[in-house]
Amino acid sequence: MLAPKRVKYRKEQRGRMKGIATRGAYLSFGDYGLKAMQPGWITQRQIEACRVTLSRMMKREGKLWIRIFPSKPVSKKPAETRMGSGKGIVEFWVASVEPGRILFELGGVTREIAEEAFKNASHKLPIRTKVVSRIGL
Repeated sequence: MLAPKRVKYRKEQRGRMKGIATRGAYLSFGDYGLKAMQPGWITQRQIEACRVTLSRMMKREGKLWIRIFPSKPVSKKPAETRMGSGKGIVEFWVASVEPGRILFELGGVTREIAEEAFKNASHKLPIRTKVVSRIGL
């Protein structure tokens, strides 16, 4: 599973998602990309599910780039626990995504394969996305 090897602080506050992406908002590696249209948290499991779907659809041709990394820890307290006694333990990791961010990129595949692969991968994500390309879709 994806998670940072080490972090400066073990637990983080939730924060708030406002504004649009200024970093990672353009295609850098491949010819086609999956772009986020809403803000949200994408968990390590969702990223892995998308990776598996995309690599299966490509059938060992082309290349896949994952442009997001789950570096934000999310903590939870156990069920039926009384209030107080500190912050819960880290349960999972998320990538905080803002609108305009490129999530995945594909290169070396046809437009039809890329569109179909991204459509299937977008079903695994909790946010709205759209397919973008260098050529112009």
